[in-house]
Amino acid sequence: MTGIVDAHHHIWRQADLPWLIGPMQPRIFGPYEPIRRDYSIREYLDDLAGNGVIRSVYVQTNWAKERFEDETAWVQRISEETGWPHAIVAYADFGADDVRPQLDRLRRYRLVRGARMQLHWHEKELYRFAARADLCADPTIRRNIATLADYGWSFDLQVFTSQMPDAAHLAEACPKVTFVLQHAGMLEDLSPAGRSAWRAGMVRLAACPNVVCKLSGLGTFIHRNDPAHIAAIVAESVAVFGPDRCLFGSNFPIEKLWTNYRDLVQAFLDATQSNPRHRDAILRDTAMRIYRLAP
Repeated sequence: MTGIVDAHHHIWRQADLPWLIGPMQPRIFGPYEPIRRDYSIREYLDDLAGNGVIRSVYVQTNWAKERFEDETAWVQRISEETGWPHAIVAYADFGADDVRPQLDRLRRYRLVRGARMQLHWHEKELYRFAARADLCADPTIRRNIATLADYGWSFDLQVFTSQMPDAAHLAEACPKVTFVLQHAGMLEDLSPAGRSAWRAGMVRLAACPNVVCKLSGLGTFIHRNDPAHIAAIVAESVAVFGPDRCLFGSNFPIEKLWTNYRDLVQAFLDATQSNPRHRDAILRDTAMRIYRLAP
């Protein structure tokens, strides 16, 4: 293996994130005092040092909506200064009447490869982010996401199991856009029934050839780095999507709440050790292709 691509990480300045500087509020990933501070590119590079990472993709971190371009400009500048990250998934408001003026502003930044607006909604308020459960079916959002094809950009899709049917219809409505399913579909119900529903939703999404699966944030709902849990999700995701439609993401520094980078990577190496070709696809090749990273 010649290198790993981290296709989902964040750097941030505390002052730019209201949820970090305001009163402590419950979060989906539990108490977050240890990361309630600046997380610089230097600390990120220290975290991944010695783990064979050759490229990384920054995913937006929910700055104030009106500052979407400021976030992208800041990350672009960090990359110009340090060489990291190598691509950006930026924020845009796809609920706007016409998202194209926002995308035109983002087009000025050479590292932008895609966009994300988090659409996940859950009956549990703690897990809820989007205002409504049915945003994937919203005509305005569908129309705006379809315009990403004109820019050659992907859409990082974040939904729960119950939203997967609408998400599949969204992908079908935008056949020229690549959808990157965040966190392997956000499996939060680990009961047999919950796993069965998640698996059915994954099969429905995998039927859309323009959907790929990002194996990131797998500790989100268990608040630990569990190699057996990771191996199970990796195995099921690969069985459904195939290795060439699966990619690794660290979700650092969130996962830093319960693990270190080396142990996280080792869990993925262990999960893929039986098949070197699958390992290379998941840990490098798929991300290089989807986010158009230079070799």
